Amino acid sequence: METMLAVEGLGKSFKNKEIISDITFDVRKGEIMAILGPNGAGKSTTIRNIMGIMYPDAGTITFQNNAAQEIPRHKIGYLPEERGLYKNVKVMDILLYLAELKDYPLDKARERALEYLKKFDLEGKEKVSVEELSKGMGQKVQFIASIIHEPELLILDEPFSGLDPVSQELFKKEIRLLAEKGTAILLSSHQMNLVEEMADRLFLIHRGQKVIYGTMDDVKTEYANFKCTIRGRNERAELERLPEVQRVEQEEDRSILYLSKDVQPSVWLKNLPDHLVIQELSIDRISLHEIFIDIATDKNMLKEAGEISA
Repeated sequence: METMLAVEGLGKSFKNKEIISDITFDVRKGEIMAILGPNGAGKSTTIRNIMGIMYPDAGTITFQNNAAQEIPRHKIGYLPEERGLYKNVKVMDILLYLAELKDYPLDKARERALEYLKKFDLEGKEKVSVEELSKGMGQKVQFIASIIHEPELLILDEPFSGLDPVSQELFKKEIRLLAEKGTAILLSSHQMNLVEEMADRLFLIHRGQKVIYGTMDDVKTEYANFKCTIRGRNERAELERLPEVQRVEQEEDRSILYLSKDVQPSVWLKNLPDHLVIQELSIDRISLHEIFIDIATDKNMLKEAGEISA
């Protein structure tokens, strides 16, 4: 796939404190690339450097082979984490104003605005001022503002904030549709379940440095060990003595057995003792959420796993 955005060796410090170091990744046409990390990891600093809100101390940023200073801003859409729509301006007026700033034809912008307002259950709200909207409605309008000019690269920073589950589904559907049509999407979110459903690749950053970079499938295979969930009352000590079990978590009659990296689930299941109390059993890989928590809390589960590179 064609590379739309390339970030190479990015570094930034504030008051002699290094915030990000040697950040390198790319975003390709038609893919959803997730940039993840705990609060303070350096995600927002990276995004602000890409958007030209601040400038890096080291490294390069290129968009379709254009250097950062030459990036055509009308080809980029940006939904910032901090919402910034003018509160006393009507919805349609703000959408047309922002489209005009991107040199987008106003008649086409009006047509697209009405289409998206209807799609996001905001039909009839075009003459309502932004301050009259709920938080979720305001988020929808800001999302429309970020895509109204048909950007080739779309940067979304916490796009699901303030949305109810129904609206989250609407956003997920629209983001996937944009990617299918060729938009390159850089997505930052703390909602790991949504990221795991949507992202093609991910770049996980911690303390300003790369921790994981690769396709979702590769990351899950490399880092997401299997876990077995058993419903039934069993002694914790006995479960901990089972082969290939690294640790056990128990709550009432539910036990979660975290298994070693190279375990073969079909073989392991056959060797379970017959006397175990098993009312229900499931086995799957740990989630992206669990990987994220492990990194954010320095449990070092990933220390022995090596490194994935895209």
